[in-house]
Amino acid sequence: MTSETEQTGRTLPEQDPGRLRDLVGRARVVLWDFDGPICRLFAGHSAREVAGDLVRWLEGRGLKGLLTEAERDSLDPVVVMRAVDRRHPGSDLVTELEERLTRHEGRAAPSAMPTAYADPLIRTWTAVGVRLAVATNNSPRVVRDYLAGRGLAACFAPHIYGRTQDLHLLKPDPHCLNRALNATGAAPADALMIGDATTDFEAAREAGVPFLGYARNERKENALRAVGAQSVVRSLEPVLTAVRTQA
Repeated sequence: MTSETEQTGRTLPEQDPGRLRDLVGRARVVLWDFDGPICRLFAGHSAREVAGDLVRWLEGRGLKGLLTEAERDSLDPVVVMRAVDRRHPGSDLVTELEERLTRHEGRAAPSAMPTAYADPLIRTWTAVGVRLAVATNNSPRVVRDYLAGRGLAACFAPHIYGRTQDLHLLKPDPHCLNRALNATGAAPADALMIGDATTDFEAAREAGVPFLGYARNERKENALRAVGAQSVVRSLEPVLTAVRTQA
């Protein structure tokens, strides 16, 4: 569960609300990562346990040697899946593994914890005419189900771009961002990416899209800043305030 200290804190380097207002003011299309900025998908289901299940599934098929020790110990199921795809790209094994992860995500979605201020921010941006899209490494089917359950589907539809079985196109590849830009007809400079992972920042940089990091704790903030993210918020509240101010 997200603590109060994780939901509050610095907004930008040197407490610069002007930079945040500038980012928000220039955005005509906002591309959202899903797990993190919109919700904590595995709030009620440990991502580590999901990664462990994928590892055990591989080991049960005599495929333990496909993964390095670091990959087997990963907290991230996507790391496990991509490792297999690198060694057996496009194989039935990868297809089965991706489907297994999608089932885990689907079971986790009903207990996903909405990120504080995400729902009103999404609705406010929609109300002022900014177009929204999801660009995620999660299953698009799971994203659609979650958004529908929160009454947010119309804010994004049809612009939900998620994981396919072409796993080499997951972020940090900018593929899903470029799909969103092409579909909305937006120039990269007119968009804004909100993400909580270094892969989100790297994909945005490759696509030429301005980036706003969301970091629910110091560890995530430090990771984003280490790869070059200049604008990082520890809560979406100041973003919501900036949107309302400019409406």
